[in-house]
Formats: sequence, structure tokens, C-alpha cells
Amino acid sequence: LFALLVSSGDLELRHFFFPHSSVPNVVSAKRWLGLVRVFLSVDMMKQIFGKLPRKPSKSSQHEPNGDALNGNSFFNSSLGPNSLNSSKPGSAFKFSNSGSHLNGGTVNSHSSSSANSNQGKKTDPLASQAGLMLVSGIYEALPGFLAVPSTEKLSLFLKKLNMCCVVFDFSDPTKNLREKDIKKQTLLELVDYISSVTSKFNELAVQEMTRMVSANLFRTFPSPNHDNKLLEIYDLEDEEPVMDPAWPHLQIVYELLLRFVVSPETDAKLAKRYMDHSFVLKLLDLFDSADHRERDYLKTILHQIYGKFMVHRPFIRKAINNIFYRFIFETEKHNGIAELLEILGSIINGFALPLKEEHKLFLVRALIPLHKPKCASTYHQQLSYCITQFVEKDYKLADTVIRGLLKYWPVINSSKEVMFVGELEEVLEATQAAEFQRCVVPLFRQIGRCLNSSHFQVAERALFLWNNDHIRNLIIQNRSVILPIIFPALQRNTSGHWNQAVQSFTLNVRKIFTDVDHVLFDECLSRFQEDELKEKEMQERRELTWKHLEDVVSSTTAASNEAVLVSRFVSSIAIATATATSPTPMVGG
Repeated sequence: LFALLVSSGDLELRHFFFPHSSVPNVVSAKRWLGLVRVFLSVDMMKQIFGKLPRKPSKSSQHEPNGDALNGNSFFNSSLGPNSLNSSKPGSAFKFSNSGSHLNGGTVNSHSSSSANSNQGKKTDPLASQAGLMLVSGIYEALPGFLAVPSTEKLSLFLKKLNMCCVVFDFSDPTKNLREKDIKKQTLLELVDYISSVTSKFNELAVQEMTRMVSANLFRTFPSPNHDNKLLEIYDLEDEEPVMDPAWPHLQIVYELLLRFVVSPETDAKLAKRYMDHSFVLKLLDLFDSADHRERDYLKTILHQIYGKFMVHRPFIRKAINNIFYRFIFETEKHNGIAELLEILGSIINGFALPLKEEHKLFLVRALIPLHKPKCASTYHQQLSYCITQFVEKDYKLADTVIRGLLKYWPVINSSKEVMFVGELEEVLEATQAAEFQRCVVPLFRQIGRCLNSSHFQVAERALFLWNNDHIRNLIIQNRSVILPIIFPALQRNTSGHWNQAVQSFTLNVRKIFTDVDHVLFDECLSRFQEDELKEKEMQERRELTWKHLEDVVSSTTAASNEAVLVSRFVSSIAIATATATSPTPMVGG
């Protein structure tokens, strides 16, 4: 431009640019031209114009989280031929008024707001990239990590994370197939990158990773399928398992989060600011998912978070306690109790001795009451393991645990009773003699009722306790207390139980007591026979009394049509006798 001015014959233009020189020389013109070439290069022009303030358009207003969706694409500068701006126009995406839904693709922005609000963090420079993508109506694959230099891989990692913040609708399997496949491939590339990275993740990478995971995973579950079935869902054993249609993407996001947490390149001190208490609570909420595959991933991830972020351990235990309390005393509905107990089993195994009072309260207030709900069979195996771990850690807790089991012992649920006897055997196997003696009387009163159960599995399972060497030794040491309690049940089983196997096992138990202490056995047998004789005499007197009352009523009624005046007790018996189909009512002596 200045070279043309120098050679131009237009004096007015020349004086406008060179006011102090009537005829500028060639040297000064060359100097101006050099300055123009240096300072007004193409790249410098992009940087200068990129820093100029712009007035936001209507379609790029601020979202509720405070992140603006700029109308100018972030991807203009360094993505090469695969840049979003180089894609064909006319994409299937169209920007809605809310700025968050895009014809099947949604941007989840609540997580970015929570990440930005934690501990006064600075504003995320990449927070609006997904919005920019949606504004431009383009969703294209980014270049692979092998296609860019090492210095640009971190920047590409952030862009891919940002790209995966777009959440698609999987309720319609025919919608956005191409975009869903692009996102899936991008997520797989991120998994490979995290597995192979050799440098520490900086704060921006941790922040973007947390934001992408939050956008994809944190969601509310549909309520109709969850609330209306109530407790019946636990009785439908043949019901088909629920599978989340979005699992093709969710699985990779969970794998990505798992590898990020266990990666040695993830600094726990830095990551704990973004994977904070709010993040952990939302992760725990996902345990109520009906998809068992999702709960398995959550179980592994939460266990790794518990191990890596020591500062979060008390909070995680307290949050799990609260889930248990709400399940036990309010809803009795939750899909992830078994997985949470499985995590706690590993945590309890690592408790230091002596046990803290906090842990003992957790046993008494949360674990033992978990035997109460009707659906306990869905998680009883994991619960039994946790209970046994406590007794093995501190044998003095055995009395507390056994009395807790007796408190919640089922009355009419035979299958649940079989589980309780099995758990009782595991607890007794870890019980010492002193604690056994404290609870022996109420314990064997309940075992005696189980021995006489008409459900053969309950009776068999109770008789199997004598097959355990440790329990058998405890019983033999305390036989003077135990045998008088259970002897009536043993005698009735040998002569009156309908199941042949129960009768056979009962004879084996009787033989154990006979071999150990024949004198005690004979005393119990003599006392039992006396009690039976007394009971028989009492029953005969009761029948004679009823017969006498029947004769008095019948003779008086036959002699006269007048009403017979009897006492209230006799009147009630007479009415019951007249209306009963059987002439022998069952009343107490």
C-alpha cells in the first residue's frame, strides 16, 4: 500500500500519509513496507482480531452456569482438515431457544457450574465449547492423538472431552446414529490416551474430565418403574433385568472415569478439589440404577476413590450410612444395597484395631437393622460377610450381633429363617466361649423353635449346627444349660416330624448328647416324660370339663324351653361349643 503511495502521483494522498515530507523518498517507503510485513502478518491479524471484545449475539447468551456460548467457533485455529468449520453445512442439529437441547443431542451444563463454583476456581476457558459446537450445528470427529505432535495432545485431549459433553437421546435407536458413533469412537480414543499418558494431568484437564463425566453420568432415574412397584419388585425373580439403552456410551464413560482415578498421573491433591463431596454424593445416587452393569462399575469406581482420596473416607462412610437409614426406616426400596455392602465389606476388613466407637455404632444402627426389610434376601450374602468381619475383628461384639439377629428373627418367612440360621452359624464360628455364655439361653430357645419347625429346611439347617466342630464344642461345654432347653424339641422330632431326614438328623444330635453325658440325658428324658404325663392329665381333665358342660347344657335345654342362666365364662364356652365344627376346642389349661 505504501509502495503504491510512493509511486503515486496523487499528492493529497501522499501528504495525508507523509505530512512532514513533500516528496517521500524510497528509503522511508521501504521502511514502512517492512513494518507492515512484520506486524500485519496473517497470523498476527488472527490474534489481534481474536482479542478484540465482541458483543454477544442473541443465540450466544449466557447459560445459567455463567458460561457464555460464543458465536465464533473455538475450532477455527488449529484443527486442520478435520475442523468443525470445514464440515458440510446443513447438519441435523438445530439450536433451540434454551441453548441446551439439539434435536437429540443435549449439553449437560450443571456439572460445569458445580466444578467452577468449587473453592473459588477460575472460569473455565473451554466451558462453552460444546455450546459453540451446537451453535454452529456441527458434530464432526476430531483428529486422532497419533495425528498431532506431542505438544498438542493435551489441547486435543481437552477438545475431545469437551466434544463428549454432548449427550444424545437413546430412546429412539434410529436418531443421530452418525453422531453417536462419532462420540463412541472419541470416548474410546480418550480411554486409550489416559491409559498411555506419561505426564501428570494439570488442573484444567482434571476439571474438564470431571465436567464431561458429570454431564454423561449424573441423571435422575425414571420414577414410575421405581415407585409404583413398591416391594413387589423383589418378589419377581423371573422379571427381565432392566438394561439402560444408553449403555454403549455410559460403559465407556465409566471405564474412562475408572482409568482416570487409578492412573498414577492423576494427582489426588489436585483431583479432590473437583471430585469433591458433591461429586461423591451424585455418584452414590447412581447406585439406585436398575442396570446391574452400571452398579458393578460404580462399585469398582467408588472403592478406588475411597482408596485414593483419604480425605473423603469419613464422608463416604457417612453418606452410605444415610442411604441405609433411609432404606431401612423409610422406603425399603433401593437397587444398590448389595453393591454398597460389598464395598463396606472390604472397608471393614481394613479397619484398624481397636475399633473406633463410630464403627461399632455403624454395626448396631445400620448393619444389624438391615435384617429387617422384607427384601433382605437380595443382599443377605454381602450383609452376612460384613457382620462376620466385625465379629472377627472384635470377638466381644458377638453377643451384640447374636442378640440383634434374635431381635429381627423372622416369624412366618421360612426362606428368610433359613438364611438367618446360616448367618448365625458363621457368627458362632467366630464367637468365643465367654460371649457364647452371655446369650446361650435366648439363642437356644430360638434354635429349639427352629428344630420343631414344620418347614423341613429350617429344621435341617438348625440341626446342621452340630456338624460344625467349633459350635459343637461350645454346645458340649454348656450342655447343662442347652440340653434342657432343646430336649423337648429333639424328642418331638424323633417321634412326630413328618420329614424322614429331619428325624434321622435329630437322632444323630441325640446320640452326641448321649455319648458326652448320659446322666444328663437321662435326667432330661425323665423330666420330659413327667412333663408329658402332666400335660396328658391336664388335657384329659380339660376334655372332661368340656364334656360335663355339654351334658349340663343339653339336659337343661331338653327339660325346659326356658333360658338357662350361666356365668359369662360358661356362656362363652357354650356358644363356642355350639358353633364349632370340632367338639374338642384348643384352649389353655
